[in-house]
Amino acid sequence: MPFLAASLARVKPSATIAVTDKARMLKAEGRNVIGLGAGEPDFDTPANIKLAAIHAIEAGKTKYTNVDGIPELKDAIIAKFKRENGLDYKPNQIIICTGGKQVLYNALMATINPGDEVIIPAPYWVSYPEMVALAGGESVPIVCPAENGFKLRAADLEKAITPKTKWIILNSPSNPTGAAYTEAELRAITDVLVKHPQVWVMTDDMYEHLVYDDFKFTTPAQIEPKLYDRTLTVNGVSKAYCMTGWRIGYAGGPVELIKAMTTIQSQSTSNPSSIAQWAAVEALNGPQAFIPEHNKVFKERRDLVVAMLNQASGITCPRPEGAFYVYPSCAGTIGKTTPSGKKITNDEDFVTELLEAEGVAVVQGSAFGLGPAFRISYATKTADLEDACRRIQRFCGSLK
Repeated sequence: MPFLAASLARVKPSATIAVTDKARMLKAEGRNVIGLGAGEPDFDTPANIKLAAIHAIEAGKTKYTNVDGIPELKDAIIAKFKRENGLDYKPNQIIICTGGKQVLYNALMATINPGDEVIIPAPYWVSYPEMVALAGGESVPIVCPAENGFKLRAADLEKAITPKTKWIILNSPSNPTGAAYTEAELRAITDVLVKHPQVWVMTDDMYEHLVYDDFKFTTPAQIEPKLYDRTLTVNGVSKAYCMTGWRIGYAGGPVELIKAMTTIQSQSTSNPSSIAQWAAVEALNGPQAFIPEHNKVFKERRDLVVAMLNQASGITCPRPEGAFYVYPSCAGTIGKTTPSGKKITNDEDFVTELLEAEGVAVVQGSAFGLGPAFRISYATKTADLEDACRRIQRFCGSLK
């Protein structure tokens, strides 16, 4: 359509949203579909957080706020960064946005010039390269295969850095793989970055609290103070606090970067929801005991899904350290044929035929930059996960 901007041709629709929408459509048509595409906890927002929002409404806290967020939430974020990450920030180093996605988008729009490169370890969250493209930059994916734990190696990072490199985006625990970097693994990466002062670090810590088996979370600016002045530490309340629809993300970083991001936000969405901000104050300052309780359930689900998928013919599923995703390989199914006569030539064929044959909605690995694989979100009812895994076993067993 000639009316549309040429820049739109650089951007693909979100594959994760697409599969979720398709699952909803099939359900509406009466199909028995189990949707494992959405990265959204099935737990409800804790009652104390909902009550804080209700009190905010009753108190009339429903007006515009500062573009970059209310002082009370900034104070709660500053306290969180100090308490949990050992990072010191001042209010003018904090920005609050409408979800973590807007934090990342604002940062890229505020800093990327044509030709600037952004290093993105693959598999990656589907939105990273698309946001880089919208900002006019060039993504530089580094493939991190399963045999490397889906993690970036320092030597591969060193090779990828050029004079045009402006950012590296790190996500731990990872969407889509659940892989999380140990302190030693992050140290090797930060040692490389210290040698390249033109490279800034965007660290997406959204799944920070969702780690298992006594894994210890750390973040780059915490490990290497020399990177503090060129690191944007991104987080939010969506995942750990079961507040996906509330749309509150935040970041701490250098004053001038935060100021530039605020300028972008002031001319786009302006402030995040005032009510959601007050709910987030309670989330960060209030009781945290429900997080380990949820994690216990998530760990049990992870172990169940990994065990059952590894019993499926042609599937290999690593056990991740965190988040609520698994990223199994379906390489053993490529080249096989379904009972209906469809040959599976790639992971997109696999997920399409799985949905048609068994009503299980997952996302193809090629959308995340590394296939043949698929992503499953196990943030859903345990009974549904068991049923879905049995269906996947049955589908794989039917292939010839």
